[in-house]
Amino acid sequence: QVQLVESGGGLVQAGGSLRLSCAASGDTFSSYIMGWFRQAPGKPRQLVAAISRSGGRTYYEDSVKGRFTISRDNAKPTVYLQMNSLKPEDTAVYYCAATQGLVLRGAYDYWGQGTQVTVSS
Repeated sequence: QVQLVESGGGLVQAGGSLRLSCAASGDTFSSYIMGWFRQAPGKPRQLVAAISRSGGRTYYEDSVKGRFTISRDNAKPTVYLQMNSLKPEDTAVYYCAATQGLVLRGAYDYWGQGTQVTVSS
């Protein structure tokens, strides 16, 4: 079992940048596919980005392609989400998640507590 703790959220103006971090503990981090989800008020939770165990494969939701970058450091062990050119519609609670499944867009089993990202216009 893995425990996840996110950090790095906050308030930023449109066009700005933030980097979210998710520190893992409790199990072998490199055995997990990692994902970042977000949930805006009144909307379902949405997978924003995911990364394979080695970091060699990634997935991005269409609205963040070219603006967000997911990466991981298995030695730390931490997964990151670099968010550039932020828009007000990126405002949400962002969650880090982990799965030992086979695909990036499958079900995730372990979740962090979430970190708020607010983008002002």
